[in-house]
Amino acid sequence: MTTSGVGSSNARYAGDQSALRQRNLAALLDLLRRYGVLTRTDLAQITGLNRATITRLVRELIGSNLVCEDGVQASPTGRPAIPLRLNAQAGTIIGAEIGFPTVSAIVTDFTPTIHARFEETMLPNASQDAVLEQAMRVFSAAYDVARQQSERVFGLGLGVPGLVDTVTGTLLFAPNLGWSDVPLKQMLEARLNIPVFVDNVASVSALGESYFGAAQNHNNVLYLSTQGGLGGRIVTHGDILRGTSGFAGEVGHMTVTDTGRRCNCGRVGCWETHASQMALLQRVRERLAGGEASLLREMAHDPAQITVAMIVDAADQGDRLAQSALTEIGHWLGVGLANLINMLNPDLVVIGGVLSLGHRWLLPVIEDVVATEALRWVRKDCEITFAAHGADTCLFGSVAAVHRQVLEQPQRWM
Repeated sequence: MTTSGVGSSNARYAGDQSALRQRNLAALLDLLRRYGVLTRTDLAQITGLNRATITRLVRELIGSNLVCEDGVQASPTGRPAIPLRLNAQAGTIIGAEIGFPTVSAIVTDFTPTIHARFEETMLPNASQDAVLEQAMRVFSAAYDVARQQSERVFGLGLGVPGLVDTVTGTLLFAPNLGWSDVPLKQMLEARLNIPVFVDNVASVSALGESYFGAAQNHNNVLYLSTQGGLGGRIVTHGDILRGTSGFAGEVGHMTVTDTGRRCNCGRVGCWETHASQMALLQRVRERLAGGEASLLREMAHDPAQITVAMIVDAADQGDRLAQSALTEIGHWLGVGLANLINMLNPDLVVIGGVLSLGHRWLLPVIEDVVATEALRWVRKDCEITFAAHGADTCLFGSVAAVHRQVLEQPQRWM
């Protein structure tokens, strides 16, 4: 009995030590991500770990190529200090998106800097099988480049417009695609043989802005995705609020009126039918069909080919139809955001996705509506901005989903 107890105790001690080592390694990697460059002394001061422990952990990280030294700098003590940073050449990451109206992917290094980009436009009225095969083709091309650049491909992150079971990586329901129960993670891992992380487009975008973008150093963030429909996520101290079933943040289906178009979810009055990429395109096409003059007739001979970028370009050139359409979208964005700001009291609202192309037209209208509709005690400490990565926010967020897994579980790669 005694021998068995000692053995169990030793195993538990070894397990505790391994878990502690993993936490310490992850903490150092995250500090280098946040600060960019730090010395061993900096790491010891920030973490409170002794210098010998820092030296040992850094040696392991350098040995696994996750961290590298970055020259020599002078220190106050007169002894040279060697800066450390994440190693850009540690491996490659693929960020991917199935969106509207494109399937796209980027290949980045570990910093992350984009080294390659792939994109294909979905065919009109394409079947689910056709779009999935198109996505497989795009993502496989990205994988080939990622593998050419590094023997270590950390994984592929994928953002999709719908409800996702993040454990199994299954797309449960995507109303704007008309898809349900698609095992994307299983399909992609079988095809590429690398780790795959699938999540809702708003979730990965929110993570990306918290990790690499406008929401860094903010503790209570509301992220709004305008890619296709509307999706929102609440980020507190770097963590996304998931809710009981993992679906918190489906703000696009918040009722803002009892009239209007029927949403793809089957209801009337959803916010995204008034304030999304789809809503903008529908408004413009309907007004063109009604005979209104616009530069957009020259930009796209077929109204179905009009894009948000074209509308913003036309607005910048003084096109009244484009300007008023963007103003109307900005008004409805402000209406919904005022409600959410009253409810959530964030210190920052970040708007990302393709509508960020029109930020110059949208932001003043949004701010005016929020100033009128949100409680002044709540709105006074809330900043509204657009995503640092603009229309690429989901792609960078998909990269962040993989990047975070590497930083949180470094021993897997060591």
